[in-house]
Amino acid sequence: MDLIDRQLGIHAQALTLRATRLQMIASNIANAATPGYKARDLDFRAAMDGASVGAATKYRIPAQTSLDGNTVELGTEQTQFAENAVDYRTTLSFLNGRIQTLMSAIRGGE
Repeated sequence: MDLIDRQLGIHAQALTLRATRLQMIASNIANAATPGYKARDLDFRAAMDGASVGAATKYRIPAQTSLDGNTVELGTEQTQFAENAVDYRTTLSFLNGRIQTLMSAIRGGE
């Protein structure tokens, strides 16, 4: 583990996984009217615990089934997207603060 990894900790990995989750949820929303489309989501905790993204990807089980086999529930997807976007911004802000602290230390506390 190098110095950067030690300083940024798990937050760099978390940011990458949150971005991946945003892409998955956006894909679900984009395919809300696609017959047979199966909504997917990332089990964030499993991915953080070391599971691969593929192993941590799960299919959503809809509360109400549709006749065309599509499992996207737009309200659920929009809520999950908004919550994950907030988590993404929070992680990004934390990392930005860490990087600014490191840069200040490198510059000698200017």
